[in-house]
Amino acid sequence: MGDIRGFLDHDRALPPRRPVPVRVRDWHEVYEPFPEGATRTQASRCMDCGIPFCHDGCPLGNLIPEWNDLVYRDNWSEAAERLHSTNNFPDFTGRLCPAPCEAACVLGINAEPVTIERVEYEIVERAWSEGWVAPVVAARSTRKRVAVVGSGPAGLAAAQQLARAGHAVVVFERAEKPGGLLRFGIPEFKMEKRVLDRRLGQLEEEGVEFRCRTSVGTPEVAGAAAPDAVVISGGDLVAEFDAVLLAGGSTRPRDLDVPGRHLGGVHTAMEYLKPSNLVREGLLDAPPIDARGKRVVIIGGGDTGADCLGTAHRQGAASVHQLEILPEPPATRRDDNPWPTWPLILRTSSAHEEGGERLFSVTTVAFLDDGSGRVRALAGEEVEMIVGDDGRPAFVAVAGSAFELPCDLVLLALGFLGPEPTGVVADLALALDGRGNVAADSSWATSAEGVFVCGDMTRGQSLIVWAIAEGRSAAASVDRYLMGTTALPAPVRPGQLALR
Repeated sequence: MGDIRGFLDHDRALPPRRPVPVRVRDWHEVYEPFPEGATRTQASRCMDCGIPFCHDGCPLGNLIPEWNDLVYRDNWSEAAERLHSTNNFPDFTGRLCPAPCEAACVLGINAEPVTIERVEYEIVERAWSEGWVAPVVAARSTRKRVAVVGSGPAGLAAAQQLARAGHAVVVFERAEKPGGLLRFGIPEFKMEKRVLDRRLGQLEEEGVEFRCRTSVGTPEVAGAAAPDAVVISGGDLVAEFDAVLLAGGSTRPRDLDVPGRHLGGVHTAMEYLKPSNLVREGLLDAPPIDARGKRVVIIGGGDTGADCLGTAHRQGAASVHQLEILPEPPATRRDDNPWPTWPLILRTSSAHEEGGERLFSVTTVAFLDDGSGRVRALAGEEVEMIVGDDGRPAFVAVAGSAFELPCDLVLLALGFLGPEPTGVVADLALALDGRGNVAADSSWATSAEGVFVCGDMTRGQSLIVWAIAEGRSAAASVDRYLMGTTALPAPVRPGQLALR
């Protein structure tokens, strides 16, 4: 704690976002640069709180008070070392994580929490600009070969840890390039792909091999694999490698079973977002689903819905409505939602700031046909949330609240249900848990010998910070399986919950 009055003398501050009329004309990240002095001032707000609840709020166990203090003292290189000691990819989390660490910050009891995520961002960007981020090549080879299936944050974190332990690591990715949702789900305005590519370069220099356009088992979700992807079986993979780690994510989209779902113009979010990102990558000339000039409705109020919203703005949508079945959250914590639980408050992303209208407490009844097989409107109604006899929330229609919302394009951003039951899961006859995720024991092992699993594929849809933490932990288990012991850190256990 370098400044004992920092949290008293300074308010929370973040860099301004670029003006809306400017940023919706490009795909660059939305924030303006933040002066070094401002970052150090924000770091000084981290107080000597005795018990750093932020450590528990962060699944990675990031040493937040330590690197905040180092930044305040202008020791950026050591701050970068501390940051990377627990997090393989702070440049990803510094942009994309919803920051459960900030929700757990002790200062949040009666003030605005420390800007932990922004300080993290500034540390890692300083590290890259100064040349402090270098490949960490293993001193010796174990002569063991590990296959990692999936190149999202969980797979990448595991691959890097295993390569640094001396194993020969091959990452299999069914899409055109590695990165998973980091590349094909997250739009450029949230994270430019140069950020991902520089990390992939680091992994390659550390010995990680990427085999893209290679699907382990036949994918169930249309468009998930590259059109010319090679298909190999899970059995062949197990026979070729000493261990296999599955990190394929939660990829089955939650659908909406209402009349008119079959109509043209009704799509899942990833059917829309991936082609848009392929265009930005230069792998596609034009998006097959384009919001330009269209009246767009997005169903789902989460991060994926916001990604669709920002993309629709940049494509030139005529109008955008985002629907959420839940009531509008309050601006601040309610009494029954105290610190350090996850704050159930209204969140406004950069995409919401750019336009569109949010509708809360509404549900979709049907999609209406324009007479030619395409959607012309959404039929909906307002709902009230009640608590059922079983203690679970239920929704009942408000009498006389039916409405029609004209639309030409509907995007379903309702979340994901789990891994695809076909493909490698079926090939290896893997046991599933009660929610349809791949079951794992306390060592991240599946029901198949030598096959491990991590990330959303076993946890279910979750946060990027959980994916990285589970990738690191699963890598330690794979290393122990191969070598009998491990020096790799294991920050989390299967099924472990955060403060949220």
